[in-house]
Amino acid sequence: MRRNGKDGMGSRANRAVDDMASRVDGQTADASVRAAQVITLAVRLLRWPTLALIVLPLPFIAGLLMIAIVEGSGVRWVALAVALVLGLVVFMFGFRRWRILQAVTEPDRLATELGIAVSMSGKVEDARGALLQITGGDGGTRVFSRLRGVWNTAGLSGKWIDSVGDLPRARYFFPPRIGTTVTMAIAAAWVVPISFIAFLLVGIAALAN
Repeated sequence: MRRNGKDGMGSRANRAVDDMASRVDGQTADASVRAAQVITLAVRLLRWPTLALIVLPLPFIAGLLMIAIVEGSGVRWVALAVALVLGLVVFMFGFRRWRILQAVTEPDRLATELGIAVSMSGKVEDARGALLQITGGDGGTRVFSRLRGVWNTAGLSGKWIDSVGDLPRARYFFPPRIGTTVTMAIAAAWVVPISFIAFLLVGIAALAN
């Protein structure tokens, strides 16, 4: 039976990755395996704390939506606007979290893509050294911040960054996505207290009306 076009494209992409992987030198391959192990551990450790950032503000966002539904004054539009903005931040962070969890489901393939990314850099020793910097430290919980920092100082080209974007797993651990992930996590952390305060203030305003 003939495979559909999508399956064919996936097979070609896998063959391309395998072909590039065959060109990765031994030192880079070893460094990539170690980095993939640390990244996978970090993502697993952060699975529940990041889920809490998604779940905790939901009751307050739902409360704001309820106020928007039942309130007839201008408070309705304030409640609706705040709920939509906060809900969008939570949704975007939740989607990024899901994509990162998917990226580490196969650590071996992640390691392969990390090695390919390093080999494409044009500065293999620098990129390999930057990757190895994340393998030390505090057990992995600050991997994302360390990754953002080491890539910012690695001096790698924009063309390389664009090429890394074609790697389905590794791209989440290289710029610009790694910086976006850290920013989204910080924003999601702020949503928790902001959603509570917003619900409290809008609720008081609704009661006053």
